[in-house]
Amino acid sequence: MKMTIKLDLEIAKDALRKKNLTLVIVKEARVILESRVHGVSAFLEALESLGAKMKGASVADRVVGKAVALLCIHAGVQAVYTITLSLKAKQLLEKHAIYLEWETVVDRILNASGTDVCPFEKAVMETDDPREAYEKLKAFQNQKNAMSSDTKSLYP
Repeated sequence: MKMTIKLDLEIAKDALRKKNLTLVIVKEARVILESRVHGVSAFLEALESLGAKMKGASVADRVVGKAVALLCIHAGVQAVYTITLSLKAKQLLEKHAIYLEWETVVDRILNASGTDVCPFEKAVMETDDPREAYEKLKAFQNQKNAMSSDTKSLYP
């Protein structure tokens, strides 16, 4: 692994911890994105705003399941650090030769209330294709946003 990737990952890890963030993306020793948004939405927003700039970047994300792993592969990320990593995400990232550091490996990623599998994980359960996963996750996010904006408009 190149020293710049290792340095980028250390910068991302440090920012994640010290600033209590949920997602940090670093490239060429510069933080290019910080977020406190929970869930896959933060990564999808990062992909939308950064696009090709994510290629070769290092990511520190509090939770990485299959959905985020496939988005990392799709974006061309080179290194990932996470506190909680799903087994399927670990296998995918290793298969695609993405450098990986983690604290805990779990069988699956749960929803915010801890009662079921994360809905974003469910959306990509049937695919290992990064491009297809990106399209499915984007569509799911748009559907989720449309539903929440409908609810808001009912109660001004």
